Amino acid sequence: MSSYLQQLFGLGGKVAVVIGGTGELCGAMAEGLAGAGAEVVVVGRNAEKAKARLARIEAAGGKAWFHAAEATSKVELEALRDAVLQRSGRINIVVNGAGINSPTPFLDITEEEFDRIVRVNLKGVFLGCQVFGRHLVERGQGGSIINLGSMSGLLPLSRVFTYSATKSAVHNLSLNLAREWAPHKVRVNVLVPGFFPAEQNRKVLTPERVASIMGHTPMKRFGEARELIGATLLLASDAAGSFITGGELVVDGGYHAMTI
Repeated sequence: MSSYLQQLFGLGGKVAVVIGGTGELCGAMAEGLAGAGAEVVVVGRNAEKAKARLARIEAAGGKAWFHAAEATSKVELEALRDAVLQRSGRINIVVNGAGINSPTPFLDITEEEFDRIVRVNLKGVFLGCQVFGRHLVERGQGGSIINLGSMSGLLPLSRVFTYSATKSAVHNLSLNLAREWAPHKVRVNVLVPGFFPAEQNRKVLTPERVASIMGHTPMKRFGEARELIGATLLLASDAAGSFITGGELVVDGGYHAMTI
């Protein structure tokens, strides 16, 4: 990498907390952040799921460690924050990426399912922004928060009613916080994946739905997790992304550009 690109996208000396980092998409983002020089804290509930990701990061010369935390618990997120500050000394980048989905028909959605999806997808992001945003604002040295949005947060997609509602709320919350914290140099953006096969959407991807998605995607394929890394580094970097806040960066193979 040239010195100029290193200045733009290098994250040496930065610490990134990736909540949901044991999943496929955020795991790839964690690898990308580590590859750019950041020390990465992979956060999830299952240490076993984190092992392979940590091994890949370390094999590539990066630095990462795992911390178990429940994204919907303020107490556990505060303990995570304190543990990162004690072990790594700083927090510069936060990714809020925990999420769940369901294909339940609207009239069959139970209150329990609705509450569970809202708790993880919306409350988890709310708490992550509150706990880590407070630290970044009070520290006074800026920082980057990247919230995982969704194409269903921008466009009304079928069969994912509660998921869509929560992701729309994540988009709205992120833009509000971007405005609120811009004077403190804390940037808040939404990374918006199109269709990327992952654990949370496999039940939704029936053959009929896949055919519909491909017919609406100009690039005629699904995204690969690694294709989120470039956008992640742009939003994470205080140099390359210095004037980007309140953004909704779409990575979707042209899906949202397709009409007829």
